[in-house]
Amino acid sequence: AQALGLAENFASGQPVAVILGDNIFQAPLKKHAEQFLAQETGARLLLKQVSDPHRFGVAEIRDGKVLGIEEKPARPKSDYAIIGVYFYDAGVFDIIRTLKPSGRGELEITDVNNAYIRKDQLACDVLEGWWTDAGTFESLVRANDLIVREPPK
Repeated sequence: AQALGLAENFASGQPVAVILGDNIFQAPLKKHAEQFLAQETGARLLLKQVSDPHRFGVAEIRDGKVLGIEEKPARPKSDYAIIGVYFYDAGVFDIIRTLKPSGRGELEITDVNNAYIRKDQLACDVLEGWWTDAGTFESLVRANDLIVREPPK
């Protein structure tokens, strides 16, 4: 969230898309961006079912709606990871200014997302195709294998 806050002048009061640099996707993201723009306000996140949810921010979901997000929980409430693609309206910068540093001393993007949940302004989509992060040696090898076997579309 702190890094996103630094982009406020660049955003010039417009909506923003944030994509973490260690994410690799098979399917295009255009459809999700269009759905976000159609909603006009709030935020939109992408989810993916994973076998190791404790490594990620995890969505608690009921009836297709995200009720809350926990960062790297020991006991995940679901196996749906919040992948590193976030769409926010310009109000995200107001939210960031209200955040307090976490125990790690950082402003957390999970806190931004939970603020949108409290405002009932967060939508989500489940990403099609494969997704992986490349944040560990194991996931970097997995990303390489996926790209070789099933190239991005």
